[in-house]
Amino acid sequence: MKYDIIGDIHGCYDEYSELVSKLGYEWKDGLPIHKERRKLVFLGDLMDRGPESIKVMEHVYKLVQNDLALYSPGNHCNKLYRYFLGRNVQIKHGLETTVAELNELSQEQRKAVRDHFCTLYENAPLYLHLDNGKLVVAHAGIREDYVGQTHNKVKTFVLYGDITGENNPDGTPVRRDWAKKHSGKITIVYGHTPVEEVRHVQNTWNIDTGCVFGGKLSALRYPELESVSVPSSQAYVPEKFRSFDD
Repeated sequence: MKYDIIGDIHGCYDEYSELVSKLGYEWKDGLPIHKERRKLVFLGDLMDRGPESIKVMEHVYKLVQNDLALYSPGNHCNKLYRYFLGRNVQIKHGLETTVAELNELSQEQRKAVRDHFCTLYENAPLYLHLDNGKLVVAHAGIREDYVGQTHNKVKTFVLYGDITGENNPDGTPVRRDWAKKHSGKITIVYGHTPVEEVRHVQNTWNIDTGCVFGGKLSALRYPELESVSVPSSQAYVPEKFRSFDD
């Protein structure tokens, strides 16, 4: 199986639509189909901050239901799920945009969106283990020795990255650069931390190029390991991008 792995969409449906067309998918009945039977892979954070979170969520739900895509959740997906369950979550850091969209819906429409997303989330693995173990897709990445495990430390790593427990001046968590320590034996594709360009280190690929912050929406073609991007239509927010000393 060949895959096209899409970075963090965050409600940027137009850029997503442009990207899958650039990847060679043709739209049939509202869903992108590839003539070579390639499969789309989503690494989480479908919603929040961008203009069309519900449209992206509903679209990915339909793709997965029709066996046209694979999905694993990100931290924003986890937070929305807890919101739908009625947990005490703070409606900020992007969730407020998705909640505003939900509040525009009728009660019946809102219930349908909730049911669809909860079905998508509850049936999703914490991370994806593909191509006979040669490829792992995890929202914020995963340490090699964690592959195959799902305990709480692994869940925290996959959803939030290798966090130290400290915060940066802007309130975001300090994250270690775990990718530099990867052996390179398996390919790990992830997002979560916005970078200006797709970052390739030790057979790890960060494909979150900050579409919702005015960067690009990127995909990685597998097994070719070629990145494909489209520019964002959102306002550019340079301070949201992380730089590394590679």
